[in-house]
Amino acid sequence: MTDQPSRRPRKTGKPYRRPKKDPVRILAFEALRAVDERDAYANLVLPALLRKAREDHPAFEARDAALATELVYGTLRRQGTYDAIIAACVDRPLREVDPPVLDVLSLGAHQLLGTRIPSHAAVSATVELARVVLGDGRAKFVNAVLRRITADDLDGWLERVAPPYDEDPEDHLAVVHSHPRWVVSALWDSLGGPRAGIEDLLEADNERPEVTLVARPGRTTADSLLDGLGPDRALPGRWSPYAVRLTEGGEPGAIDAVREGDAGVQDEGSQLVALALADAPLEGSDSRWLDACAGPGGKAALLAGLAAQRGATLLASEKQPHRAGLVAKALDGNPGPYQVIAADGTRPPWRPGSFDRVLVDVPCTGLGALRRRPEARWRRRPEDLDGFAPLQRALLRTALESVRVGGVVAYATCSPHLAETRAVVDDVLKREGGAELLDARPLMPGVPALGEGPDVQLWPHLHGTDAMYLALLRRTA
Repeated sequence: MTDQPSRRPRKTGKPYRRPKKDPVRILAFEALRAVDERDAYANLVLPALLRKAREDHPAFEARDAALATELVYGTLRRQGTYDAIIAACVDRPLREVDPPVLDVLSLGAHQLLGTRIPSHAAVSATVELARVVLGDGRAKFVNAVLRRITADDLDGWLERVAPPYDEDPEDHLAVVHSHPRWVVSALWDSLGGPRAGIEDLLEADNERPEVTLVARPGRTTADSLLDGLGPDRALPGRWSPYAVRLTEGGEPGAIDAVREGDAGVQDEGSQLVALALADAPLEGSDSRWLDACAGPGGKAALLAGLAAQRGATLLASEKQPHRAGLVAKALDGNPGPYQVIAADGTRPPWRPGSFDRVLVDVPCTGLGALRRRPEARWRRRPEDLDGFAPLQRALLRTALESVRVGGVVAYATCSPHLAETRAVVDDVLKREGGAELLDARPLMPGVPALGEGPDVQLWPHLHGTDAMYLALLRRTA
C-alpha cells in the first residue's frame, strides 16, 4: 500500500509532492508481480494489461506498449544477471528483500544496464514507481541501490559478479547469460561443442524472437499473407513454405487472416515438425492421421489442412477439455474432415493400429522456448524431469500402438534436454521393439546444421526457431 503523507509539518519545510504515476512502468511492475505471485506467464498476462492501459489512458500509444513489453521481457530474461548485481549492492541476503521491492529494483536495473534510457531518467522514473507501489520509505532504499548500480555498466558489473570462466565455466555462463546453472549444463550437454556454441545459444535465448505466422493450407497461402501485409511488415519464412515472419511489432490478432483463422501464430520449428510427419514416406493407406497431444492446436491446424488436401482426415485428441476447446477453435473452418476429442493419450478410446500417421508432441519442461517464456527458466527445477519422464514414455508407447504396421510416428518436444529427447526414444525402442528410426533430416529440405541424425534437434541460434526436437519412427511389427 502506498505510504500516506504525514499530517504533521515537515521539518524541512518542503511541501509534500505526490509521486507521478507512470502507466508504462506501473503496468510492467504489475506484470512482474503476476508472474511471481500467481506463476502466470508474461505472454498471457501482458496482452490483457496492455488492453486495460489503453482503455484507462487514451494517450497510451504504441511506443508505450513497446516500452512496457521490453521492460517486462527484458527484466525476466536477465533476472539472474540482475539478481547477482543487486545482491552486490544491498546489505542483506537477496532472499530477505521483499519480492515487490526486488521487482522494482530489477526493472530499474534493466533500464540502467539493458536499455538506452539515460541513467538519470532511469533512476528518477524507477524511484517514482517505487513511491507509487511501495511507499516513500522503501523508495529511498530503491534510490540508494540504483545509484550504486549506476557506478558501472553491464560489462563492468559482470567482471565483478561472475566467477572467472576458467574456474567455473558453467557458473560463469549462468551469471553472464542469465540462465540457471543446471539449465546451462543441460543445454551444453545436448548441444556439445566448444564455448562459442553454448554462448551463442544462451544469448539467442535472451533475444526477442520474431513473430511467425503459418498460412493454413486450403485457407490461405504464404504469398497471400505477404501480399496483404506488404514488404515493410513481413518476410517469407526461412524454411517452411507456409511461414511468414513479421518484421515489426504489433498485435498479430489484429491481422485479418489471423482473426478469421486462415492463419495462426506458430513458430517455424513447430511447422517443420508437422511438415516432416506429413511428408514422411509411407506405403499403403494414408487416410487417417492422429495428433495425440493436440493442445493448443497449432500443429493440429496445419496437419488438418495438409490431410484435407490428400483426402485424409485428422483426429485431434487433447486430454484437458479447455485445451481441446482451443484445438476446436483453431480447426474451425478447416476445408476437410476432422474431429476433436478430449481424451487421455495414454488410455485412448481408439483401437490399436487405427492410424497411418501419428504426432505425439509430449508435455515437457519447455526449455526449448525460453525466448518466448523467459520466466520458465527460473520456474523449472531438475526434478521436473522425473515428473515428465513416465508420461513421455507412455505417450510414445501408445502412439506406436496407435499406428498401423508400416505407419509413422513423430515424437516431438519443445525441449532439447537429452532426458526428454533421445533418452525417451531410445528407452522405448529398447523396451518395446517393433519400430525403427527414420532419418528425419531429408524431410527438412534446405535446413542446415541438422547433425548426424537420424533424429533432428533445432536451435534458436542456428535456425532461428524454438529448440524443437523430432524423432520419426516407423512401426515394423
